[in-house]
Amino acid sequence: MKTAEKILHKIKREGEVTAKQLAQDFTMTTMGARQHLQSLQDEGYLDFEDIRVKVGRPTRHWNLTAQGHRFFNDRHGDLAVHVLDAVENLFGEQGLLKVAAERENKTFAHYHAAMLECHTTLEKLTALTALRDNDGYMAELSHSEDGFVLIENHCPICKAATRCPSLCQSELNIFRRLLGDGVTVERREHIIDGQRRCCYFIQEC
Repeated sequence: MKTAEKILHKIKREGEVTAKQLAQDFTMTTMGARQHLQSLQDEGYLDFEDIRVKVGRPTRHWNLTAQGHRFFNDRHGDLAVHVLDAVENLFGEQGLLKVAAERENKTFAHYHAAMLECHTTLEKLTALTALRDNDGYMAELSHSEDGFVLIENHCPICKAATRCPSLCQSELNIFRRLLGDGVTVERREHIIDGQRRCCYFIQEC
């Protein structure tokens, strides 16, 4: 993977960065990091915001533009939307709901089989995070004061989910089914709503 692609992946996963942070993480000079960031801005992938600090010049923070986010879009997204359009034309809204339900059941079965040896909530979430990351969601797990946070920095089915919101609900259903009745799962950030990532707060009852 080229350095420019690594930079885009880092910002996609972690959010805004400064040239200094980038230089430290990629073992390069700050000037070199600035050059990469500037090139990506020139290509339309990045934009920046200068944030004032107490002492010295403002610090420049770099973020993905809409074009930068599209760099990660599912290449088959348009095809999926066309298929969903055809399903609705042929079978109506109930047809879309059946497609979402079928996908939910198959995904649940796949994940459940992979998590058979997981017993604690942490074990289940660790395995689930790995499965989601492998499926292209750029997933990561962190702890909060009250529970766990499952973060998905990318949605490979974004176009299809925008067309058929039931697909997003089925994702939430899968997590709840896998983790069981003693665990609550709440989606607090949502890519479809225009936020940078999907974020799920998970707590044991």
